[in-house]
Amino acid sequence: MNGEARLLAPLVPTRGYFPDFLTPAEGVLGLTDALAALRETPASRLHEELARLSMAARPFPSWIRAMAEGDTRALGRLAGILQRYYEAAVAPHWPRVQSRIEADRAARGRALLDGGADRLLASLPPMMRWRPPVLEADYPVDRDLHLGGRGLLLLPSYFCRRTPVTFHNTDLTPVLVYPVEHHTPRLTPQVPPERSLGRLVGQTRSAILQGIGVGCTTSELARRADVSLASASQHATVLRDAGLLVTLRQGNAVLHTLTPLGAALLRGARPAEAAAYERLG
Repeated sequence: MNGEARLLAPLVPTRGYFPDFLTPAEGVLGLTDALAALRETPASRLHEELARLSMAARPFPSWIRAMAEGDTRALGRLAGILQRYYEAAVAPHWPRVQSRIEADRAARGRALLDGGADRLLASLPPMMRWRPPVLEADYPVDRDLHLGGRGLLLLPSYFCRRTPVTFHNTDLTPVLVYPVEHHTPRLTPQVPPERSLGRLVGQTRSAILQGIGVGCTTSELARRADVSLASASQHATVLRDAGLLVTLRQGNAVLHTLTPLGAALLRGARPAEAAAYERLG
């Protein structure tokens, strides 16, 4: 992985500008589609964006200079480097990343359903502030992005920290990538997953796990599983310690969502339980 990281370093500086073509819009469909789009980047765009980067960076290695000149083989090499970097650095941790992303999406989706676009924008992390009709953000540089009726794609990111980011080129689809919530590690010893999973045996916790569906509060979970509020909270803690759900605080309430492991556990359950989960989802 260190070799791949060194090759990518000139293209992704620790601060400041980095080329927009590295994050194609097709990335929302998955890595395969993103890399396919990257390989099709027009030579003129490569030249323009890499020229802008070179003004603030050290001299490029020869393969990046070739890419800036439109060499498609160099672009293919970049796609291969990104693929290998993903497999080494991201894929082993993807379930954890995905669980945080899905938790954030559930929170934003709930805000949208409860109060429309106003509630959704007001629910974003504190480094962004909705003051109609302007969404203010703690951005690294002072700039304005005018939508002009194009809409705004909100993308929660596990790897984005402190401040949101957007494309440098204002002609591209307006996108705002913002950090998901990261919990501070607990100071008390974690409950071993195998112990927590062993405590899940029983109809009540099965009902709790099924009741989460695509996301719900503790009160809703208690109603769905027909248990008391205190009992629902206790069972949710056990499930969270076992890595089966994620809890995200939203104002005075909390929102529970399944992790990929929790969803996989339900998919592997007996047919009646799996069917119940699909109806909830």
